[in-house]
Amino acid sequence: MTMFLFAAIPWSSTLMWVAVVAGLMIANEVARANKWAALALFIAVPLALTIFVWPTTAGAGSSTGTWFHWVKVYSALAGCLGFVAIRFIPRLAKNRWALMFPALILAVNIFEAVIRDFQVSGLNGEVDGVFMVGGVWNIMNGIAGLLNLLTICGWAGIIVSRGPKKDMIWPDMLWFWIIAYDLWNFAYVYNAVGDHSFYAGAALLVSCTIPAFFIKRGAWLQHRAQTLAFWMMFTMAVPTFVTSSSFAVESSHNPVALFTVSAVSLVANVAVVVYQLYTIVKRRRNPLTDELYVHLHAYQAVLAENAPLPVPPTGGASAAGSTPRPTAGVR
Repeated sequence: MTMFLFAAIPWSSTLMWVAVVAGLMIANEVARANKWAALALFIAVPLALTIFVWPTTAGAGSSTGTWFHWVKVYSALAGCLGFVAIRFIPRLAKNRWALMFPALILAVNIFEAVIRDFQVSGLNGEVDGVFMVGGVWNIMNGIAGLLNLLTICGWAGIIVSRGPKKDMIWPDMLWFWIIAYDLWNFAYVYNAVGDHSFYAGAALLVSCTIPAFFIKRGAWLQHRAQTLAFWMMFTMAVPTFVTSSSFAVESSHNPVALFTVSAVSLVANVAVVVYQLYTIVKRRRNPLTDELYVHLHAYQAVLAENAPLPVPPTGGASAAGSTPRPTAGVR
């Protein structure tokens, strides 16, 4: 029986989907533990894979042998390493230029996918081992991706959390932007590599959204980069997992489903644009320099959980730089 989004999903694939989500979340927690674990996972492991595995498994003709997959894995790894540097090199966490890096790497990753969505709009049939059904939905979702990119804001407010894990916290990146991103990214994967989207779309997005909402709020981009890097490393090493293994789940390749997920993505991202413009105008915020959502409880809760605690004054005066920014979050 064909479902709306996917072909029939057997119980074994459902269990494997849960296992993929759990595995990515566990790997993400290991990478959060300390800098040595992160460096091993994001330097030593991919270096070995690059030399000994990927040239064979992700070569020409493979479903992961396209320019996009190679760029995606290395850009995800670059993001992870950049975030590790911000987390564990104190001077970088205080450098406004260094804090541009998370926004830049996120924008580049979104833009890569937007380019691919536009490219796929003119493709039909099997291309590089992936069955494509191009159409107007790719254009719609490409526009949604551009809107999602343009609504990235508040990068100057990034901080490193107190405590040993030193997570990279972005207080202005709140739930509504994350959900709009998730809807856009699922639609992108469903449009461009539909037969991978049961895992590479749904499972991968859930694996970073759960931690962002329930384990470590404010660290969504860190969760996203790390789970994406782990998934890309795995799928480039074992591309048959999502294409021809017993756990593979095919897309329905239904034009109505393709149109629907892209329409939902576009509507959600238009809504974020409208709310952001409303906030900018009403509260007279500059999206290039200010954090926009400092008035929201969700922002204030993230800041309260993670901002450095003030150092008690010594000799009647506080140590320089010891007082965290106020709950209002204005820098």
